[in-house]
Amino acid sequence: MLANPAQVPICGISLKTQELYVLVFATRYLDLFTGFISVYNSVMKIVFILSSIAIVWCMRVHPMVRRTYDNQLDTFRHYYLIAGSLLLAFVFHYKLTIKEVLWAFSIFLEAVAILPQLVLLQRSSNVDNLTGQYVFFLGAYRGFYILNWIYRYLTEKSYSNWISWVAGFVQTALYGDFFYYYFISWKKNVKLQLPA
Repeated sequence: MLANPAQVPICGISLKTQELYVLVFATRYLDLFTGFISVYNSVMKIVFILSSIAIVWCMRVHPMVRRTYDNQLDTFRHYYLIAGSLLLAFVFHYKLTIKEVLWAFSIFLEAVAILPQLVLLQRSSNVDNLTGQYVFFLGAYRGFYILNWIYRYLTEKSYSNWISWVAGFVQTALYGDFFYYYFISWKKNVKLQLPA
């Protein structure tokens, strides 16, 4: 989308999910201003934030991209997800600091940020190949996180990150239905269709 926005129809992409990801990355990576791990780490955090902002900008402002966005299907009230995640972050966090509460908020919000996208796909029922793969890989990367958690649990003494674990399993569960239909369509070599 960012390379040539005029060539990419976005009718199956949820702007609301993209906006939630901007909020996820902006709140999670506030440590850019307070600590330094490595150049690579800092650059990747900046890339995540800026690319997410650029995607939202393209979907909202770029005339060629904006006209392919279907706001009639993207009606999920995502501010409820923001409010719920913020409430959870104030209750469940590791330390009562702005940075830690916003980090917990970003973890909780990321767990549910895909909901507007899944609802949009269910409303349209017929999912194009590129959109289906996009959503599949958004969910599949969570599997790598789970493998990392298992590895760290087995190799690091007293490793515990229950906020990420709970949110990660919730996020994985939300993808369950989509994964089922994705694999059925892949196995039968037919276009992905979700039940309405």
